Order: sequence, then C-alpha cells, then structure tokens
Amino acid sequence: MPIASPKHALDPALLALGRAIQSLRKARGISQEELAHRSHIDRSYMSSIERGTQNPGVMTVVQIADGIGVSMACLIAEAGL
Repeated sequence: MPIASPKHALDPALLALGRAIQSLRKARGISQEELAHRSHIDRSYMSSIERGTQNPGVMTVVQIADGIGVSMACLIAEAGL
C-alpha cells in the first residue's frame, strides 16, 4: 500500500477530491479496480486517493477524470474545489 502523503494527507481538499471521485465512479457503476485500470494507476494508489491520503498530480487527476468519463473541470466542480 502506498505511504500517505505526509504533508497533505487528509487535507480537506484531498478528502473532497476523493469523495468526488468515489461518487462519480459509483454513479457510473465502475469498480475501484476498473477505474484504476482505466486510469493506468495502481489500485492501491486509487484507494489512497479516494481516502484522501495521497496528493495526486495534475496528470493523475486528468487520467482519473478520463477513466470516469468526465472532464477534469467536472471532477473539480463535483469536489467543490
């Protein structure tokens, strides 16, 4: 399992992003494993992002949004960021 991002783990913005990813993923009937596969990232890393313990880079967020089938702007808006 990835080590939590020590400086930003559980930051409100990361928690909001993780909740938005999980909400959009579930609304589309996509498993976490499938989203990780579509996004070309490890499933355990996806889990950490959804829990708000990782601070993903911009390109990772773009890949996740693409994997869900939404724009990055939609994902960020869903997170309220």
